[in-house]
Parts: sequence; structure tokens; C-alpha cells
Amino acid sequence: MSERRATRMLRGVALLVAALLLPACAGLPTSGDVAVGLVLGESAADVDFLPVASGPIQGAGPQEIVEGFLEAGITTSDNWATAREFLAPSLQRSWRPAAGVSIDVGTETRVLTSSVPADAVDEAESADVQVRLDLVAIVDEAGAYAEAPGSSPTMFALERMDDGEWRITQAPDGIVIDEPRFSNVFDGYPLQYFDGAWSRLVPDVRWFPRRQSPATTVTQALIDGSPSPWLGPAVQTAFPADVQLAQDAVLITDQVAEVALTRPAVGLDQVTLSRMRTQLQETLKAAGVSVSQVRFAVDGRTLEAGVVELVDMPADVGTLVLQDGVFGRIVGDEVTAVPGISQGIVAIDQPIASIDVAVDDSHAAVQLADGHVYLVGEGSIDELDSRPGLIEPSLDPYGYTWTVPAGEPGAVKAWGSDVVEHPVANAWPNASAISDLRVSSDGARVAAVVTVGQQRWVVVAAVVRDPSGVPIELGDVKQITLISAPATGLAWLGTERLAVLVDPQGPQVLTQMVGGPGAVEAAPEGAVSIAGARTVGGLRVVGVGGQLFAHAGSTWREIATGITVLATRAGE
Repeated sequence: MSERRATRMLRGVALLVAALLLPACAGLPTSGDVAVGLVLGESAADVDFLPVASGPIQGAGPQEIVEGFLEAGITTSDNWATAREFLAPSLQRSWRPAAGVSIDVGTETRVLTSSVPADAVDEAESADVQVRLDLVAIVDEAGAYAEAPGSSPTMFALERMDDGEWRITQAPDGIVIDEPRFSNVFDGYPLQYFDGAWSRLVPDVRWFPRRQSPATTVTQALIDGSPSPWLGPAVQTAFPADVQLAQDAVLITDQVAEVALTRPAVGLDQVTLSRMRTQLQETLKAAGVSVSQVRFAVDGRTLEAGVVELVDMPADVGTLVLQDGVFGRIVGDEVTAVPGISQGIVAIDQPIASIDVAVDDSHAAVQLADGHVYLVGEGSIDELDSRPGLIEPSLDPYGYTWTVPAGEPGAVKAWGSDVVEHPVANAWPNASAISDLRVSSDGARVAAVVTVGQQRWVVVAAVVRDPSGVPIELGDVKQITLISAPATGLAWLGTERLAVLVDPQGPQVLTQMVGGPGAVEAAPEGAVSIAGARTVGGLRVVGVGGQLFAHAGSTWREIATGITVLATRAGE
């Protein structure tokens, strides 16, 4: 046995281990044009071209063949044709690169071990090579991303072919890519699903190989697939199970997406067809596809389909603060009162710890320094929850105020505007503590920072509601990312990302995609609270001295002082 660390930077990527453990689902789409694509929110002008890996080098030994094979996985064109050149003919036909992706720390951390010493390669006819990876995350066959840190070994079997060259005869399905280059090869696409009331759309981010036009990829994934298991209890799709794509292509002409469906679509009613069209149109737009409408057809005949009305997102109202005894929106040095609630908030004669304002500005959930939570409306102040140890409350878009004690994560309650409490079942069953909780703008998801064992996790769960919109229970917990220091704030940034303020001693802001990777940046010194927004650029942070900070490129800029409370808005 000979062992060495693969120290040279691999030019590409490919196969893997954990892929053996990945569940079989809808499959990573590999049809359509494979070229460059867009990340979430990126413009076409920002796209980099994909790197191209080379095929096998003549005379390469078993370890070099495995290294080259892993390299070639980064070249996705022609269904990973370059990577298949490293395989024996029999394996070329059966290997399934689209079975999943294993993402490791980097090429320099990979350890290769061969069963044949370097000085005996010329005489050997077969060899086994083990690759040990330091995993970060995996992407399953349906394109769903999940953190999966840990060591992951896998075996490759190789044989010398008739021409004297070594080729791989046994390898796991799927590819492996190092974390720094993952986003150069794959893009995240937010598939859209309806909430339980058919009134809002909820994103479910999936990762597929980068393409200039991902129309076919996301349409296949939406129509032929299903929501992620953790999200499933809170969402639904308009596409019936027996309706599928009739052609493996979606053509776009003059911003009209032509979608051919199988014959069962002919018998669908207008409401279902309209929901289908709305769901697919919004998915294509979220994926960066320039479309004005979707047109369905069966056997060449167009199906008439309208669109359904969705709940409008409220206008971005800017930053809400309590400053010098005045509560409202701050612009420059001026704070403008919010009609109906500002007067009630400033009339409170006790110190205020947090304020969360409803989507329609009709009321606010206010927590005082003693921990008690109140609902403030026009001419009314009602106590909701006085349990000891409450964390900051969170309003949802249905008008319910969520409260929970830090030491009792399972004791979540949702309070209606009528001051009636509704216990929320199945809340964080494995957690021993909770520090932060925020409901998303669609009301179908709730994020939290919880302690499980000795670990702190940022997690999400689906919100299950009854027909009247009352939250009654949470779905299974989806772990998003592990954090190494206490969190002091949690916020939503748009519909796909979370912002977490961590480590009071050396504050940082973690910007984390729900179903994707994250990024960390330094926060202003002394940062103590955070408020979300529709975009990353709208994020606001307050320091211990009352300074209000906003993003200014890659740095933070002080934009106001004297802030007593940085308020939040429901869903952010």
C-alpha cells in the first residue's frame, strides 16, 4: 500500500462517495444546452465561462487516472463526456454523474491511497484507489442542497486495458466538487410552490449545472418533481401527478415559453390550468429566464390558461427605529411616524427591548425589557405573553405573533389579534434551547437558532396551518448550518436567504441561503441587533452605542445615531 496527499490543485472535479448514500429522486436534469448560467440575482454580464478539463494522459498510473477523473467532473457538457474517458467501456455506459454532488473543503484536503506501490505499477494489472474527502455538503438527485460535514472515503477499482492504459472499472455514481468552485459549475434555482391557501408562492431552491437558459431544467424539475420533504407539509403544486412534459425541451419565442404537456392535461379545469401557468411563470422568472408568459399545448393544440391572483408583497418601507422617543421610518436624520401604532409605542413608559411591525402597519408586537410581549394597535395595548425567558417575538403575514421561552423551545405559541393563544405542536423536538425565531414573508416557513446537544444550529421548518390560517404545527426540522458562537439576531433577506448576527465578542454576519451555501463577513464593532430586508443591501445593524449601520459596498457605513431599538417587519 502506498499513500500520499493529493497536493496539486485539481483542474476540475467529479465522482464521489457520499453519492452512494444519496436518495434517488427526480434526477439532475442533463438535457438542454450546457453552457454558462446565472446565480440568484446575477445578470448575464456577470457570468464567467465554465472551466474545461482534459482527458486521460497517456501512461498515467491508477492514482493519476482517479485524480484526472475527479478533475473532469467539473466539465458538465455532453453529460460529463470528458469524465467518461477515464472509465472502462462497460462503466462508461452505466455511470450516472447526475446522481448527486458531494462538496468537499478543497482539493488540497483529499487523500489518495493506492493498493499498488508506485514502483510496482508497471507490473500490476489491477489496482484499488481510495479517496478520502473532507465533506462540506451534498446535493441530492433532485438538486436539494444539505450540509453534511465529515470525512467520506470511497473506493475506485481500476484495470489495465488491452492498450496498456489504466481505466476505472468501479466507481460510485455522482460527482465531487470542491467548495470554492461549486458555484462556478452549479446554480441555485428557486422552484416555486403554492402555500396551503393557493395565495402565496414559496421558494424551494435546487442546484443544477449552469446553463445560459435554464428553462428546460427548471420546468422539468417543477413539473416532474415534488417539493423538498421538509417543506412538503406547508406547500402544494398545481401540476397533477399524471401531467408531465411531453418534450424534453422548452422553447422560448418572443418571451413566450412553449411547454408541451402529456395528454392528461386536456381534461384539466381552468382553475388548475391557471395555477399551473402562474406557478411555472414565476419559477422561470425566479430562475432568471426572460419570459412574459407560459403557453401550454397538448399534441400541438394550445390550452387556454389564465393566471391566478397572488397576495401582493407590500412595498419596501425602509428602516424602522425608535429614536429619541419617536418611532417610525428613518430617512436621513428624520423619523416619520407610522399611523396607528407609533403613538401607542412611544406612550409605553417602560424600556422597550424589541418591536416587530405587521405587514400592513396595523399593529406591532412589542417586547419590554422585563420580557413581556404586548400587541400594540391603534388605541390598544394588549398583553399577550408573560412567560419568563421569552425571546423576541415574530409576527407572521397572517397577523399571528409567535412567542417562545429560550429554555423551552417546544413551547411555541401563536397569538391572534384577538389575543387568543394557539399552541404550535412539534416545535423543535430535539432542541434544548432557542435564541431566535423568525417567520418568513410567505408564512409557510419559520427559521430559528436552536441548541441541539452542544451544537448551535440555524434551522427551518414548514408551518402547517388550518383552513383559517391558524398555525397548528411545524414540520420536520431542516438543519441549515452549524454556527460556532452564540447568535444575537436572525432575519430574513428576501425569500431565500437568512442573516444571522453571531459572536458578541467579535461580531460577524452570516448570510445563509435556505438550501444553499452561505458567506460570512465582519459586522460593525459592538453590533447587538439586526433587521432584515428584501435584499442583502437592505440589511441594517445597530451597535451597542445606538449607531445604525448600512452596507456600503464591502464595508459598513454609519447612517444614524441615537437608536434605542432597531425594529423589524413581519417576514424580514
